[in-house]
Amino acid sequence: MSTTTADGTETSNPPPPTSLDLWSQIVADENQPQGNQIDVVFRRRKPRSESNNSNSLHSDEVPRRPSRVSFADPNKRISWKRSLSTRGRVSIAVGASMVYQPELKKDKRKGKPPAIPKGKDVKSPNFDKERLYFQEVDAFELMEESPSPKKVGTWIVGNNTEEVQLPSLCSRLERWLHSRRLNPRCRPSSTLSKILDTPTMNLEVRLRSLDQSGLSNSQLSNFKSGESKRSLNNVSLIESEGCEDIEAGVKKLSLTSTTSSIYDDQNNPFSVLLEICGQSAPSMLQDLFSRYSGSETVVKVGEGTYGEAFKVGNCVCKIVPFDGDLRVNGEVQKKSEELLEEVLLSKTLNQLRGSDGVSSNNLCRTFIESKEFRVCQGLYDEVLVRAWEEWDHKHNSENDHPNEFPEQQCYMVFVQQHGGKDLEGFVLLNFDEARTLLVQVAAGLAVAESAFEFEHRDLHWGNILVSRSDDSATLQFTLDGKNLVVETYGLIISIIDFTLSRMNTGDSILYLDLSADPDLFKGPKGDKQSETYRKMKEVTEDWWEGSSPKTNVLWLVYLVDILLTKKTFERSSKDERDLRSLKKRLDKYNSAKEAVFDPFFTELFVESNPMA
Repeated sequence: MSTTTADGTETSNPPPPTSLDLWSQIVADENQPQGNQIDVVFRRRKPRSESNNSNSLHSDEVPRRPSRVSFADPNKRISWKRSLSTRGRVSIAVGASMVYQPELKKDKRKGKPPAIPKGKDVKSPNFDKERLYFQEVDAFELMEESPSPKKVGTWIVGNNTEEVQLPSLCSRLERWLHSRRLNPRCRPSSTLSKILDTPTMNLEVRLRSLDQSGLSNSQLSNFKSGESKRSLNNVSLIESEGCEDIEAGVKKLSLTSTTSSIYDDQNNPFSVLLEICGQSAPSMLQDLFSRYSGSETVVKVGEGTYGEAFKVGNCVCKIVPFDGDLRVNGEVQKKSEELLEEVLLSKTLNQLRGSDGVSSNNLCRTFIESKEFRVCQGLYDEVLVRAWEEWDHKHNSENDHPNEFPEQQCYMVFVQQHGGKDLEGFVLLNFDEARTLLVQVAAGLAVAESAFEFEHRDLHWGNILVSRSDDSATLQFTLDGKNLVVETYGLIISIIDFTLSRMNTGDSILYLDLSADPDLFKGPKGDKQSETYRKMKEVTEDWWEGSSPKTNVLWLVYLVDILLTKKTFERSSKDERDLRSLKKRLDKYNSAKEAVFDPFFTELFVESNPMA
């Protein structure tokens, strides 16, 4: 189609564009370069390169924004199913300290060694080196030590002979040799020959060697001069048996032969214990009980973890095994030094009774009287075993049977007055008896505090004995020179068991380090006795050598709790209020010496004004 213009020129008009030409024009327009174009990105931005985008600016012209460092654990997958409070949140403090390393692969389990194929010859292991080593060992001449029959006073060591001083002879041989010196007609004993491990024909030669030994001469001089009472007593025992029955005498001495080395050491706790008890050697249980029982029957009256208690006449004998390897009721036996301190404590507390006319500013009879202390050795007597089995039949004993002890077992026997029945099993009748119980315990602790800085530290209701007596209506205490007379209402209180106690005798401080027994403070919560142990630990700050009389007050609080919760007796609501008020006031006192002047106690004082 053509058109004519004004100047007469004829032009042709283009045909109308089709739909295909229109889209081509749009595409051509888009491909034309423009000045500033903004990219619209609908995906994660990726760094562009100049080769891919010629229109983007040079990297030097526009600084690139640094990427943010993520502190999240790259190995941790954050679940989008978590709650909004934790979704997508990772602590920076935790994330910064993480180790961003791939998890190491665990070593694969090693498989079995490959099986040896059948039909192939397998070489046996070569043990030539080992065989040569043991041949060399067998060829080496071992050191051999044995008595020399050729030369007296020498020992054969391998093939070389050198003179060595004879070792110290055992006490059994010492006694026999001394007896032989006193009576040369005595025939040699086969038992002693076994001890020597040499034929009896060499005894005369060995006697001559004994004379030549300085050590043996000093021991024999002790026999002659009487410095060793133990040796003299044992020799007299052999002489009384006669030379023909020398083996029977040796057998009787076999019990003490195991402790012969202890006797020779004057600084050994066992020898000191013997000396304090006035002994040169342990006694037999049968001999001790026969002196106190007479025609009366021996009856077991109690037991503890570390011992048994038997009533013999008017006394009670507490038997405590010690220094043995056998466990007693599952516990390690006590040592000599532990019992030594308990004996010294008991002896010192006996001084408070004012016996032998000794005057003192502090006197009381609250602590049990100890009549005798004896170290014994040997088996339980049949009478004691029978008494133990009768108790077991009635009360189902928790202790091990005494027949389990070996023949060499040592025992410490405390012979004490019969103080009555323990508070746990005693029946209180009324409130007055409960009051006199508390005041007698408090006054006794106050007197011991003033005299020896005494702390009992284990005053539970099993260590308080109660007995009825119509003879004494009052009981006198002397505290710092002041006489306190207390109404008893027919009850007499005795405190026993000073195993955990602490005391200052003036020369030394006797105590037991309870920090070495942590199980003592792990008792059940809510138990009054266990709680008292833990309170003691807080008060003493676990330093048990120092003086902390507050511990006595803690046990007075324990006794008040026992009367309120464990004991039943005739009492009114006012009486219970008085006990509870006393318990609150006791917390303010720092010693039994302060607590004894509480109005609850002073109401029972008669004939004397303690505050004067």
